[in-house]
Amino acid sequence: MKRILSQCRKEISQFRRDRLTLALAFLLPLMTLLIFGFAIRLEAKNIPLVIQDFDRTQISQCYVERLFATNQFTTEAWSLDREPTLALDRSIAKAAVIIPPDFSQRITAGKVADVQVLVDGTDANNARVIKNSIKATTNDFLQSEGLIPTTNAISTRTRLWFNPGRQESLYIVPGVYAVVLWIFPSLLSAIAMVREKERQTILQVYASSMSSAELILGKALAYLIVGLGMAGFVMGLGSLIFGLRLAGDPTPLLVATPLYLWASVMFGLLLGVRTNNQNAAVQGVSLVGFLTAFLLSGFIYPLSNIPFPLSLLPNVIPARYFIEITRDAYVRGIGWSSIWSSIVMIFAISMVFFTVARKAMSRMQLPD
Repeated sequence: MKRILSQCRKEISQFRRDRLTLALAFLLPLMTLLIFGFAIRLEAKNIPLVIQDFDRTQISQCYVERLFATNQFTTEAWSLDREPTLALDRSIAKAAVIIPPDFSQRITAGKVADVQVLVDGTDANNARVIKNSIKATTNDFLQSEGLIPTTNAISTRTRLWFNPGRQESLYIVPGVYAVVLWIFPSLLSAIAMVREKERQTILQVYASSMSSAELILGKALAYLIVGLGMAGFVMGLGSLIFGLRLAGDPTPLLVATPLYLWASVMFGLLLGVRTNNQNAAVQGVSLVGFLTAFLLSGFIYPLSNIPFPLSLLPNVIPARYFIEITRDAYVRGIGWSSIWSSIVMIFAISMVFFTVARKAMSRMQLPD
């Protein structure tokens, strides 16, 4: 135990003296939190829309006003004599609505008035949002004008559970916590391990009686402490800037955070053992760590959308489980009964990382 604590104190001392590492530990997570927290928005807004109104009557103008009353579209000037497809081809607009000359006449006569809607399908999800929004607005316009009956046999009353205010920060920011606390602790620990090789100080460890497990545990303990400081810093600022509050019992989050940081540090040490220079370690964390935590954890895209066999990978990605824990802590508030299995999985994966790193280090210490 003494050797582990001595190694831990040595690592913390080196960490404090390196200003670049300090910036990596606190400034970059802060920048990541701000960029992701403010920049990522899943609800499409300010969609440029071209309107060609060939009818130019009070009814057609009312319909156009209803489209923009949703605050989802912004108008783009486009003359009647120009092809609306050019607006989509030149990326001036994402959709175009063409109202025919007999629009109001056919409505007044009780006939079907065909309105042409052109939607840029480059982004399939955005195209679906535009299509559904225009369709819903059209139905609302028809009902308000008394053109279709307002009484239905079925009436749905929808209530948003857990997040009635539809705050996107409640969904995005807890996910950012998982990404940040996975990338930067693992990056710091990977660089620390590789630095020992580059400076040849690892040879002193090989020549000493310190075991591979003691070396790894000493470094892991040091960067676990750093990671806990990083977690408090990032989560505190996230709560302050984005107004996040714990929704229920905080103990699952308090238990899961050190375990998750432990898994992150062990992942970094594993990469550090397997690589021989800092560039390779950084690339390993970026490619393996960041991409999986960002794309295959449920941070932005639902896991159900990932096709087989790639859908098997999220089962071994700790960020996937920590995102479930943070979103439960800040949004749902159900507690242990909902996410206890996620905590168990994080612990199990961290032990796999530790075992593999220890065995790899043991082989390096043994003479050929």
